[in-house]
Amino acid sequence: MKIILTLFENVQCRLEKLKLNCISITDEGCAALASAFNSNLRELDLSRNQIGDTGVTEISSLLRNSQTLQILRLSDCSISEEGYKALSSALRSNPSHLIELDLTGNDPGPSGVKELSDLLQDPNCQLNTLR
Repeated sequence: MKIILTLFENVQCRLEKLKLNCISITDEGCAALASAFNSNLRELDLSRNQIGDTGVTEISSLLRNSQTLQILRLSDCSISEEGYKALSSALRSNPSHLIELDLTGNDPGPSGVKELSDLLQDPNCQLNTLR
């Protein structure tokens, strides 16, 4: 992960899509990714990694600061109610750019479903696709 993140250190980096699915990224990897975030990134796929609620909380900090991220895929990442709350909170604080969010195969529980339902009712929410 550290080697991949060195790409972001280059100011000329124009990376727009980053697909890191099914490569055993942990919550520490998510923290490193969030801290090295590239402002040009439009699509991030972390599907089938066991990042859990701690990892998605780190990714949520990335969402709070992003002006370009449009697609976020977090399917099968062991995210539960706590992670859904973190995502919803981040999207409420910066709702303008994310248009697709994939959370397939996670367990939102009743409060996670409510968080997402409330988010979708927000007139500032731009999500077109929620899985």
